[in-house]
Amino acid sequence: METVAVEVNNFEGALPLLSLNHVSLLCTSVWDSLRFYEQVLGFVPIKRPSSFKFNGAWLYNYGIGIHLIENPSIDDFDTSAEPRPINPKDNHISFQCTDVGLVLRRLEDMGMKYVTAVVEDEGNKVEQVFFHDPDGYMIELCNCENIPIIPLSSCSFKPRSSSFIKSAPAKCGFIENAMMESLSMEMLNMSF
Repeated sequence: METVAVEVNNFEGALPLLSLNHVSLLCTSVWDSLRFYEQVLGFVPIKRPSSFKFNGAWLYNYGIGIHLIENPSIDDFDTSAEPRPINPKDNHISFQCTDVGLVLRRLEDMGMKYVTAVVEDEGNKVEQVFFHDPDGYMIELCNCENIPIIPLSSCSFKPRSSSFIKSAPAKCGFIENAMMESLSMEMLNMSF
């Protein structure tokens, strides 16, 4: 397989993407996963192309599709006999919701295990709920719209290096500041 390296300096812009179309998930039982995504998350089954020669299902809601692909031997690749712990720092699919309290009550009524977390930034608070689907894929439901989306280009940053001229106090987090400092260094290097 040939690896293609892309140089950022030669890239002429982002691809003409519109939005997330679907997430495709392998599952041991299409029926169990279909029920989960319908009953717990409110997705609706939609017609799937008849040319597929494998068992699966397509669901849609909230402007997002979920494509389920049945693979009964998926557990053969899992070396652990126990289910994975619910870890907010693990891979997951996140959906915004309007009422985290209602989500918690419904998960409790269904007897589902979940973990909660809170993220705060400059007085804004996001509540998060994490749980697994029947195949162990992590799902997050949150009120993430509470934290505004601020492009890094609008963040002022305080350089860690004393060789920079002092700037306004940082309005963004550590990662954003590190990225802005890296970008500034790249710009300085290109100008000489």
